[in-house]
Amino acid sequence: MGIALASEERLASLGTGEPALATLCSHSSLQIFHGARAEGFRTIGISVGAPHRFYEAFPKARPDEFLQVPAAREIVGLAERLRREGAIIVPHGSFVEYVGPEAFQALEVPVFGNRAVIGWESDREKERQWLEGAGVRMPRRFETAGEVDGPVIVKYYGAKGGKGFYLAKNREALATFRPSGPHVIQEYVLGTRYYVHFFYSPLHRDGYRVGEGSLELLGMDRRDEANIDELYKLGAQEELLKAGIRPTFVVTGNVPVVLRESLLPQIFEIGARIVERSIELFGGMVGPFCVEGIMTEELEFKVFEISTRIVAGTNLFVNGSPYSDLTEPGLSMGRRIAREVRAARRAGRLAEILS
Repeated sequence: MGIALASEERLASLGTGEPALATLCSHSSLQIFHGARAEGFRTIGISVGAPHRFYEAFPKARPDEFLQVPAAREIVGLAERLRREGAIIVPHGSFVEYVGPEAFQALEVPVFGNRAVIGWESDREKERQWLEGAGVRMPRRFETAGEVDGPVIVKYYGAKGGKGFYLAKNREALATFRPSGPHVIQEYVLGTRYYVHFFYSPLHRDGYRVGEGSLELLGMDRRDEANIDELYKLGAQEELLKAGIRPTFVVTGNVPVVLRESLLPQIFEIGARIVERSIELFGGMVGPFCVEGIMTEELEFKVFEISTRIVAGTNLFVNGSPYSDLTEPGLSMGRRIAREVRAARRAGRLAEILS
C-alpha cells in the first residue's frame, strides 16, 4: 500500500456516495469536466463572477452545477458547500495561481494529488533542490548579474504563464532589467522546447514501473507566446524594444509535438527520477505533472521547470494523443484523472491519491 496523503477528516466529507469533481472555470476546466463526465462523475464549476457563456457551446464539457465567487481567493468560503456536495477539487495552473498557495494549502476540501508539492514547485529555490537532487540536468543559475557570461532568461516565482519573463543576451542587457518580485536568473539554453505530459499512478502495478506505481506518458506540446518566438528571441527582443514594444512570453496557445523515438528512454528516465525524489522529499506526486525542458543539438534534455498538475498543453488531446493512443485510444488527461479517482474509490484507497 502507498502513503496516506489525506486525513480522515478530509475524506469524511466524501461519505459513501458518488463524489463530484470540481475545479475553477479556467485553464483546462473543459477537459476536466469532459473527462469526469465520460467516467460518470457529477461535475461542479467554480466561477469567478457569472459563468462564461461559452460553456453553453460545449454540452459535453459543461459542468452540471456552477458555484460563484466574487474572486478566486474566496473559494475557501465555499469549503463547507463543497464538502456537502462530496466534492473533490482537481487543481490546475490557474487554480493554484489565482487562489494562492497558502489558501490552497488551507482549503478544507479533498484535493486530487498531494498538495504538499505546491511548496516545492512555487519556490524556485526548492524546485531546483528537488530536480538537482533527482540527478536531472538543468540550465545554470546565476546568483548575481555579475556572474552572467552569456544569454539568460529571468523568471518570476509561481505559475504566471510566462508573464514578466525577461530575456537578456549578455550582462549589459541584463542591467536594464527592473525586477518586480522574487525571481531567478537562468542560463538561456539554445535548443527545442518540449513540454512533456506525465501521469503518475501510485495504484497501478503494470506499465513503466516507478516506486510502487507506474509512470505514463500522455502527450507533449510546445507553446505559442504572445509577441516573441523561438529562433529569433535574442535578436528580436532588441529590435522590438527599439520600436517601443515590450516583448513578452505570455502563453497564448499550444502546439502538439512528438519526440524522436530514440529520445524517449531519456525522457522516461528523467520523469522517473523526479517521481522517485518526490517520494523521498514529501511523499510523492500523484496524477499529472509536466516536465518542461529544452532538447539541445547534442540531444541532451535540460529541464528548466516542472508543473505539478494538469497543464494547458493537454487541452490539445481531449480525444487522445499519439502517445496515449498507444495505451488506450481517446484517453485525455482529464479522463485519466477521473479514472484514477474511480479506481481508488473502488479499491478503498482514496487516501493515497487525495490530500
